[in-house]
Amino acid sequence: MSEGTVRYDAARAEFLESPAAIRKRPGMYIGSTSERGLHHLVFNVADRAVKETLEGRVGSVGITLTPDGGVRIADDGPGSPLRTEAGGAPGLEAQLTGMEAGAGSGGRHSVALDFNGTWLCVTNALSSRLTVEVRREGTRWIQEYARGIAVTRPTAAGPATGHGTSIEFVADPEIFGTNEFSFTTLAERFRELAFLNRGLDITLTDERAPDRPRSERFRFPGGARDFVAFLDAQNRKPVHPEAISFQRDDPRMAGTSEVALRWSGSHEEQVLSYANSRPTYQGGTHMVGFSAGLSAAVNTYARERGLLTSADPDLSAGQIGTGLTAVVSVKVDRPEFLGATLAVLGNRAVRLCVEEAVREHVSGWLETHPEQASTVIGRMVRGVGRD
Repeated sequence: MSEGTVRYDAARAEFLESPAAIRKRPGMYIGSTSERGLHHLVFNVADRAVKETLEGRVGSVGITLTPDGGVRIADDGPGSPLRTEAGGAPGLEAQLTGMEAGAGSGGRHSVALDFNGTWLCVTNALSSRLTVEVRREGTRWIQEYARGIAVTRPTAAGPATGHGTSIEFVADPEIFGTNEFSFTTLAERFRELAFLNRGLDITLTDERAPDRPRSERFRFPGGARDFVAFLDAQNRKPVHPEAISFQRDDPRMAGTSEVALRWSGSHEEQVLSYANSRPTYQGGTHMVGFSAGLSAAVNTYARERGLLTSADPDLSAGQIGTGLTAVVSVKVDRPEFLGATLAVLGNRAVRLCVEEAVREHVSGWLETHPEQASTVIGRMVRGVGRD
C-alpha cells in the first residue's frame, strides 16, 4: 500500500446507530420509505409496550392516530424510567438514542411486530418530532426530540394522574412520501398479535376525522381458537361447532405449541402458521409436523371405523385439507429462521413435537365426537370440494 493510499480504520468508520446515518439510509432499517416503512415506525414503538404487557408489567396498550398526522402509543404500566438506573435495563432515553438498547432476546416471550429489527431510535431518527411522557411515582415527566436529537432534558411537568408511558411522534415528511397511516393495515397486525398472545389487550383509535372517530379493541382470551372462529366468520359454515384446540409446552423443543383447527363446508383450505408471532408464509418444521400429525390421526381413525377399507389408499393432504381452517403457532427460545424474510422455521425438534401433539389431540377429538367425525371424514372420502 502506498503512502498516498487512504487507510480505512475504526477512526473512519461511520457508526450506523447515529440519527444521521439512519436518516441517510432509512431503507436499511424499515424496508422502505413508502407506506410499509411508515407502519414500521408504529411497530417499532408498540413493540416495547407489547413486550412489557407479555411480561406482566403493562395491562393494556392504546395506539391512536392523531388529527395532526401523528401517532401516540400509550400504556398503563408503572412508567418506564427515562434514564438508565444503576444496574437496570436501559432507560427510554437510551433506547431512543441507541440501537443496542432496543434489541430483544428473540426468545419465546419476545414478540417482533415486523420482520425487521425493532428499535425505538429508528422511529425517533425518522420523526420530525417525538415526545415522551412518563407518569411515574406521582410525577409526570416530559422529554422532546427532533429528528433523533434530544431538544430538552427529561423535565418534571407536575404531579401525575395515574401511571404509564406514552410516546407520540410525527413521521418526517423529508423522509416519507406519505404520512397517511392505514387503519386497516395496523388493525390487521395488532388483531393478529392479540390472537397469538392471549395476554394482550390493544386498542387502536383513529381521531383523524373528528366527525367519524373509529376504534377497535383486540383482546382474545381464547387465543388460536378465537382466531379460527374469526377466520370462519368470513363466509365459512363450520361442519362441527367447536374447534379442536390445544396448547402444549415441550422441553424437547424448548418452547410451546398452540394449534386450533376446524372443518367447514367450504371447498377451500385456510391454514395460517406462525413462529414467535411472526407469520411463516413458507412454512417450516412446525408445518411439516402439523400435516404429518393430522394425516396420521385422520387416516388411523378412518381405518379403525371402517370409513376406509384395506383396499383404499390413505386420504391425501388435499382431501384432509378440504374446508380446513387452522392456526399453527409455535414459540421457541432459540428460533432458527431460514431466508432473509424469516418466513421459514428450521428448528428440527419442533417437527416431532408438533406432530405428536396434533396426532394425540385430533385422535382424542375424533374418538369422543363420533358423529361429527363421521361427517368430517365422510366428506373427505367422497371427495367433497375437490375439483
